[in-house]
Amino acid sequence: MAIREILYNDNNFTISYNIINNQSQKYMVFLHGWGSNKEVMIAAFQDHFKQFNHVYIDLPGFGASPNECFLTTNDYAYIVNIFLQSIKVIENKRQIIIVGHSFGGKVALLLEHEIILLSSAGILLPKPFKVRLKIKLSKLLKYLPFNFNFLRADDARTLSPVMYDIFKSVVDEDFSSKYKNFTYKTTIFWGKDDTATPMQSYNIICGLMPNAKSYVLQGDHYFFLKQGDIIEKLYYGVK
Repeated sequence: MAIREILYNDNNFTISYNIINNQSQKYMVFLHGWGSNKEVMIAAFQDHFKQFNHVYIDLPGFGASPNECFLTTNDYAYIVNIFLQSIKVIENKRQIIIVGHSFGGKVALLLEHEIILLSSAGILLPKPFKVRLKIKLSKLLKYLPFNFNFLRADDARTLSPVMYDIFKSVVDEDFSSKYKNFTYKTTIFWGKDDTATPMQSYNIICGLMPNAKSYVLQGDHYFFLKQGDIIEKLYYGVK
C-alpha cells in the first residue's frame, strides 16, 4: 500500500492506493463501490488483465483514505483525475481503462477514458414502500435526541456524519444523461441476481448505451469477485 497527498479545492486529501506493475505502458484503474474499498477490487482482478499495470484506489472516506468534507460525485471524479496525474498515469495519451463498480461506475463515467462498468449505479428506480417509509420516518425523527441508525440503509449505518450526507446526496443522482452522452468505449458486466442495482438498471443503461458490449453473469452485486477470468475473456471476445 502507498499513500499520496493531493490538493483539491483548498483541501488536502490522503489517497491510499496499490499499484501492480506488469511492465506495461497501459494502465487499468479500479474504482470500488460505495461502502467498499480497493482490497475488494484487488482480490477480484490482481491475477487478470496482466497486459495492463493496475492501479487500485481507496476513494476518500473509504478504506484507508480519510475524508472530512462534503463531496459530490463530480468532486470524486476530479480527485481521481488529479491523483492519476500526480502518479504520472495520465500522460502521453497512453491507453487507460477505468473499471468502476457501482458508485465507482458513476465516477468512471465522468472521466474521459474507456470504461468497464460492473453493476454500475446512477439509474433512479422507484423506491420500495419499506424504503420510502424509512425515509419519511427519518425526516420526522431527526430532530429528536435519539439514535435512529436502524432507519438508515444497510450500507449507511456505520458512516460518519459527513459521509452519510454524501450518501444521501449521491444515492438520488440521476446519471441517465451521463450514460447516454458517454462517447468512449464501454463494456458492461452485471450480476443476474443483483438487488442493489437490479437488472432493470442494466436494461436501462444498455438502452442508453447501444454501442456498449454488455454481459450478464451469475451472481449478486459482487458477482465479479470470483469471475475475473470470465470478465477478462469476455472483454477480449474469448468464448
